[in-house]
Amino acid sequence: MKRFAQAALLALTAGAVGMASAEVAVIVNPGAAKAPSQSDVANIFLGKDKSMKGVDLKDWTPAKESFYSAVTSKNESQLKSYWSGLVFTGKGQPMASVADDAAMVAKVAAEADAIGYVDSAAVNDSVKVLFTLP
Repeated sequence: MKRFAQAALLALTAGAVGMASAEVAVIVNPGAAKAPSQSDVANIFLGKDKSMKGVDLKDWTPAKESFYSAVTSKNESQLKSYWSGLVFTGKGQPMASVADDAAMVAKVAAEADAIGYVDSAAVNDSVKVLFTLP
């Protein structure tokens, strides 16, 4: 019984590590006129570049954490502080947010100038992948 419990714990740990290291895909509508670079994407998601409509995940998920860490070098508290400052000074408003990866794919597929990010497993033919992040 003890070996079974150890094996189950090992399997759960391996699964959790696998989930935390999933790739994140930065996606756009296939008809998007612009294919922004990674630095352009950072500026879009920080409200500095209005050439595309950034779409954010509502909750702080592993995909959101990976995306913001890699693209903007900001963690959750830094990002909240950043947006609080912009809102307080009237210099910006956070972008639209969606509940999950499926809603993100649907929104980006429906809007020609939308850009978002999802776990790469959620990507389908309705969106175009700009690049992936580990």
